[in-house]
Amino acid sequence: MTTLTRDDLLADESVNTVRELPNKEVAPVPSIGSSAMLVELSISTWTGRKKDKRASEDVTARANAKAGVANVSKKLLGDCQELIAIQKFTANVRNIHYAMTMPWSDTGLRLLPTAQFFKYQEQLTALNQEYESLVNTFLREYDAEIINAQLKLGDLFDPNEYPTSDSLQSKFGFRLSYIPLPDTGDFRIDVGNEATAQIKAEYESYYSTQLQTAMNDVWRRAYDALSKMSERLDYTDVKKTFRDSLVHNVTDMIELLNVCNVTNDSQMSAMAMRLEDALRGVTPDALREDGRLRAETKRVVDDAIKSLPSLDF
Repeated sequence: MTTLTRDDLLADESVNTVRELPNKEVAPVPSIGSSAMLVELSISTWTGRKKDKRASEDVTARANAKAGVANVSKKLLGDCQELIAIQKFTANVRNIHYAMTMPWSDTGLRLLPTAQFFKYQEQLTALNQEYESLVNTFLREYDAEIINAQLKLGDLFDPNEYPTSDSLQSKFGFRLSYIPLPDTGDFRIDVGNEATAQIKAEYESYYSTQLQTAMNDVWRRAYDALSKMSERLDYTDVKKTFRDSLVHNVTDMIELLNVCNVTNDSQMSAMAMRLEDALRGVTPDALREDGRLRAETKRVVDDAIKSLPSLDF
């Protein structure tokens, strides 16, 4: 019986079954694992709405319509101001969350620059506390609101459609989840060399696409703020009115260009410095009263718009 050595096994192609994956050109992707993280905001709020099956059937019957083409949705508490306040507040929280982060995936995850973390954490913590205060106020008034709803809804009122106070509390929630952003080369799955290389290549492509989408989102926000300022400053004889936020939106955009520049894009850094120099000392009142300042500011803003990356704006 012939004994094969280690060198014999390595030389034997029938024994050596590990194959190299063909080289695939993948564009280098900057690693931003240390300059950004992923964040997910989850807010649940009771809608206070319910489909009324009987009323829906009555509507379709009176209209001689086919069953199921119309639905009657009723507000269980009518115009309950405490519940409306929670719903409006929740929408505002989401807007703040979107404004301070960048898009990343369709699952709700957003990219949060580490330079923005403490400001984001501080603001969302305060919003969480205010949310809980609004929910507690609503829950204290809930039983009384059910009594009021009976008068408002008339025959549409059904006491069986109202959850108890205890169960209702579970329908409200405010949760933040922070997730480290994996680098493109960080793979620890033991699936073999070939599969690992394939997964890595696919993730690098995904990573690159999502990162570009996030950076483009910042540029689009800059374009929107600058375009609006340019349009409102474009007048000589026929005066256009504008709010103080016209200037504040652009100065806020300068901060965003700085903190969201997770790839250290020199063009984004230069744009932030350019706008900061141009708007230093510029106030809404000064723009309203000084035609020369208004014209010069518009010229600088228009030049900045022309130098933005081409993103099919």
